[in-house]
Amino acid sequence: MNFDQDLQSIQEMRDAVRRAKEAQAKYMNYTQEQVDAIVKAVAEAAYAKSLDLAVMAVSETGMGVVEHKKIKNEVGSMAVYESIKNEKTVGVISEDRELRVTEIAYPYGVIAGIIPTTNPTSSAIFKTLIALKSRNAIVVSPHPRAKNCSVEALKICNEAAVKAGAPDGLIGWISNPSMQATNELMKHRDVNLILATGGGALVRAAYGSGKPAYGVGPGNVPVYIEKTAQIPKTVKMIMDSKSFDNGTICATEQSIVVDQNVRQMVLRELRNNGGHLLTKEEKAKVEKLISPAPGKLNPNIVGQDAVKIANMAGVTVPLGTRVLIAEETRVGKDVPFSIEKLSPIFGFYTAENYEQAKDYCLQLLRLGGMGHSLSLHTTDDKVANDFAMTMPVSRMMVNTLSSIGAVGATTGLKPSLTLGCGSFGGNITSDNVTAKHLINIKRMAYGIKEVDIPKPGTASIPVSNNKKKEEDLEAIVDQVLKQLEPNGLPDPKVIAEMVNQVIKQYN
Repeated sequence: MNFDQDLQSIQEMRDAVRRAKEAQAKYMNYTQEQVDAIVKAVAEAAYAKSLDLAVMAVSETGMGVVEHKKIKNEVGSMAVYESIKNEKTVGVISEDRELRVTEIAYPYGVIAGIIPTTNPTSSAIFKTLIALKSRNAIVVSPHPRAKNCSVEALKICNEAAVKAGAPDGLIGWISNPSMQATNELMKHRDVNLILATGGGALVRAAYGSGKPAYGVGPGNVPVYIEKTAQIPKTVKMIMDSKSFDNGTICATEQSIVVDQNVRQMVLRELRNNGGHLLTKEEKAKVEKLISPAPGKLNPNIVGQDAVKIANMAGVTVPLGTRVLIAEETRVGKDVPFSIEKLSPIFGFYTAENYEQAKDYCLQLLRLGGMGHSLSLHTTDDKVANDFAMTMPVSRMMVNTLSSIGAVGATTGLKPSLTLGCGSFGGNITSDNVTAKHLINIKRMAYGIKEVDIPKPGTASIPVSNNKKKEEDLEAIVDQVLKQLEPNGLPDPKVIAEMVNQVIKQYN
């Protein structure tokens, strides 16, 4: 009997979640030493296959550069492992003897991992490692256009985990994913947390699932070359970063903002490093290719190299061209060079002064990168501090490659392939998400202060002014009535005089 693909996908997902839940119940009883041994085995196995997985990813998706995806796999495996290997995630993780508070870690349970087509193997490895480190199970829904390489990465992780003693089923996946199955996974009653990396619609679906979720927003990252920057070194880093894996990392620089008085030096170095400055006619052709509708990115250019993109647009550029560059003065959805392009294409903005440079950066972030990242090149610490204080981003890379600096390869940031955008970007965290985000903490607190609880009725309750006035009025009326003779008709003048005399007694 033939079943609809969606139905097969949904059933596969349900089976994977069921096995994951059963396996995680067993994994709950593992010691820190057992967990750490499993995580190490998985990281080493994935690292050993970094090149093979990179070749698979590029072959299947048609995106990126093999050598660069190999680096991403290495970061997602051993670099991540080195950053989390000493973290306590089982049992007592801290104890304050003075305050007598003990913190105990416990996992979420079953995690749903959503993997993008741009980082199909490195993200799968990374999410598996941080889930296992925190004693969670994980069920992964890969991108349909990258399902084979993602599943292969997960199989490598699963085989190593089981061999190291993990219960079978702890790592699960949907081998033939569909959007319906992915949505069902995120809403499944036995899924306790979602790790979502993908487009805006997917992240919104994760947040709308009713489950706790770590989703990441878009990264329309500006890079500001301030007048004190070391231009040759700066431009080389920016070009290396922009062309890394053909611009598929969300923290990659998207638009250059440069001070007027170093503009010519920057343009010269851009050309020296493989940049092609588009003519007005060439720019018009590439614009149509980048964005067929305002604010919409053409998915066919994502992760492609600069020469191929130029050919797609009908533009001839020299062989060896690494990045296409077009000068811009405007920012908006109707300005293709100002949106996030996920490919080796730059918008180039010249700022007449420092304030205009900041304004360009803010406009670019507001267009589609709020809360994500910003790159700055300067030798002036005051400029760096000012940008850090005023820019609505969660991470700012200074004098380094933004693409791999944001994920922790060239900076002291936590190695991660899920970069939170904080409240600026509508995310629950601004951190580089890692194992610590996948544990809950319960606290045992001893009493350290003595408190005497007073018995009811021991405190006098003051009478309100309104109530006192009512009581006074009743007393006045009572006195007046007592002074009236029996059966006598009240004389208004007499009563008025009596009232005045009584009121004087209360003043």
